[in-house]
Amino acid sequence: MSQLAFMGLQDLPLFFVAVFVLNATPGADLLLTLTRTLQGGARAGLAAAAGISAGCLVHTLAAALGLAALLAVSALAFETLRWIGAAYLLWLAIGMLRRAWAGGDAAAAPEAAAPRSGWADFRAGLLTNVLNPKVALFFLAFLPQFIAADAPNKGLAFVLLGLIGIAQGAVFLVGVVAVATRLRRFGSARAARVLQAIGGALFAALALRLAAASRPGA
Repeated sequence: MSQLAFMGLQDLPLFFVAVFVLNATPGADLLLTLTRTLQGGARAGLAAAAGISAGCLVHTLAAALGLAALLAVSALAFETLRWIGAAYLLWLAIGMLRRAWAGGDAAAAPEAAAPRSGWADFRAGLLTNVLNPKVALFFLAFLPQFIAADAPNKGLAFVLLGLIGIAQGAVFLVGVVAVATRLRRFGSARAARVLQAIGGALFAALALRLAAASRPGA
């Protein structure tokens, strides 16, 4: 802790608690990891979690470079990313709802579901995170609170703090995958369809919420 304080980081215990609460709050990242694990197994869930962590890394570097600040001041940049992100979430929702509505193989139990490449799950996690401008603005607003005003290198402290948060989030998502993998053993065809329907409805709601969001300060 003393070495981290030397780097300009402060209030780290509070930071860890805040990150845990944020990770445990239901959202697109948690929902995607949970649904992919229940549908495709631990490998699918871990791939989605890895994509989410990569997306957080993108946001951390973007905020450190000042790109997130552009979203805060440019209405056009914010609106463009917001609509792209909402469209992607809606696309995910439609796919899940279609699989829930379909019969036959699409309604099979999780163990019999058609295999999906790990890259597809990684990409889904990455895009779900990267295409959400609210996440970028969150990193820009949240991380500086835990960086001392006299930090010798604020950019480095920003990245280091982001990496600590990403690592903690990754551990949390791995725990979600472990729990969901156990629950998956009790799956059935009807439960799989219900899960698809619930997941699709929630992703559609997230898409609408993102589409309705306004730029902070607007």
